[in-house]
Amino acid sequence: MKILVTGGAGFIGSSFVKSLIKKGNEVRVLDSYRRGGISRLSTYKDDIEIINGDIRNKEIVKKALKNVDCVYHFAYINGTKNFYKYPYEVLEVGIKGIINLFDCFKKIPISHFILASSSEVYQQANIIPTPENIECKVPDVFNPRFSYGSGKILSEILAIHSKNLFDKLTIFRPHNVYGPDMGNDHVVPELINKIKNIGKNNILKIQGTGRETRSFIYIDDFIRALNLVVSKTKKYQLYNIGTDEEITIKNLTKKILNNFNQSQVKILSEKIFEGSTVRRCPDVKKLSKLGFTPKINIDKGLKKTIEWSKK
Repeated sequence: MKILVTGGAGFIGSSFVKSLIKKGNEVRVLDSYRRGGISRLSTYKDDIEIINGDIRNKEIVKKALKNVDCVYHFAYINGTKNFYKYPYEVLEVGIKGIINLFDCFKKIPISHFILASSSEVYQQANIIPTPENIECKVPDVFNPRFSYGSGKILSEILAIHSKNLFDKLTIFRPHNVYGPDMGNDHVVPELINKIKNIGKNNILKIQGTGRETRSFIYIDDFIRALNLVVSKTKKYQLYNIGTDEEITIKNLTKKILNNFNQSQVKILSEKIFEGSTVRRCPDVKKLSKLGFTPKINIDKGLKKTIEWSKK
């Protein structure tokens, strides 16, 4: 197939592009390099058509869609700090980007649209582990943090109510995907960088009490899960992609410290970002029914990620 991947130079996008190439697909990438880096695709640069452009530009989107069969839409501004610093840009990329795609689909039809949503659509979920059919919400319209989750909710709604533009629609909600070369704006690389630069006083400050939880999925497992979800979509489907291996941030920090032989470090709490989710863990029964089982647990995944970071 000829496939367009928007945001294909980002951490998740570039990893998925590589998997598409290995399967013999013809791949075109659209990326502004706002957060992605072309270096992530350097090994495959001769096998990929790359368009350096902004998804907010409809003419560039139209060019990127020429003769493609299916679109994977990853383009977005991720990273918690960015939600607070650039809420308008986060929303503009999210909303204008997907509207540009759908406006073009009216004249350039495609067979399958695959949308990257987010676990942020749940915010403080009332049910843990959280199933796909629970309500999506925006707890506080004045808090810039919710710019990201709001844009994802709107993207899902726009996609669901534009189903006449494509034969199949797959929406997936990733839950804390991690691995090598994922940038610096996420919890795992932030902790790794703090530990690498720890002072002589052996004190490490983390956001929150440390009792907050997340469930992490290693990038290779995520790619396998996404391929499975896409291949099994008959018409329209929505899936959580993650694991139900819930861990506190304090225990995550200790695991990373142990990989650096820094077990004597004292962990102190700092104020958490306003609006941060205290507990997050997906219900993955729907994904498991497709036959998916993660192969790389948190200990193996952290080891691989930290080894890459040390190099």
